[in-house]
Amino acid sequence: MPLPEGPLRIAAVGDVHCAKASAGQFQPLFAEVASRADVLLLCGDLTQRGTVVEAEVLVRELKAVAVPVLAVLGNHDFESDQVEAVTDVLEKGGITVLDGDTWEKGDVGFAGVKGFGGGFGERSLAPWGEPMMKRFVAEATEETLKLERALASLRTARKVALLHYAPVEATVEGEPREILPFLGSSRLEEPLDRYHVDLTFHGHAHRGTVEGRTRGGQPVYNVALPLLRARGSEPPLFVVEV
Repeated sequence: MPLPEGPLRIAAVGDVHCAKASAGQFQPLFAEVASRADVLLLCGDLTQRGTVVEAEVLVRELKAVAVPVLAVLGNHDFESDQVEAVTDVLEKGGITVLDGDTWEKGDVGFAGVKGFGGGFGERSLAPWGEPMMKRFVAEATEETLKLERALASLRTARKVALLHYAPVEATVEGEPREILPFLGSSRLEEPLDRYHVDLTFHGHAHRGTVEGRTRGGQPVYNVALPLLRARGSEPPLFVVEV
């Protein structure tokens, strides 16, 4: 395992929802990244409807970023059933899209998955009843296993997880209680504690809470762009050192 190096500055934001009409809107935000961080994390819902055209607009907006960019997809990025083509555009544009994969910079390892819903704690959905319900829970379980395998493969001194769906209930507090099962799953929390992940970032919950912790005390940050804007962050980026 590499020995710890100096601090790595991470800028994170999710839910930019880049649309065809977004050209020029995000360049000022992304231009701030190089002076503030060593790596940029995009926590899903990169596009509004999951189209190739929207992905192409986002790539052009990110030309201002002079640091590595890592991303996971979100539910919006699946809307038009163009996931492979959208991912191809993003990766050709220099964005590393993680889906159960890892990326390392020095002694810091990053693991990324989209995640899925299912609810939190004792209110988590169980794989019982109708086949559709079982498939829903199976999807959450598979995303958790992808995260676990990615984290298990890292041998770095420090670890960072990148998600779209929330792994803890604390960072979705503020959203209507009725939709919590669709905002995240506490199944994602277990591997974060087991592998002692130093920082976890997610989006998806636009009206949630920025900071929370796993049961093991590891910090989790909701970096959805609408939430950061409502919080008054200027620029609306979450920047932290690991």
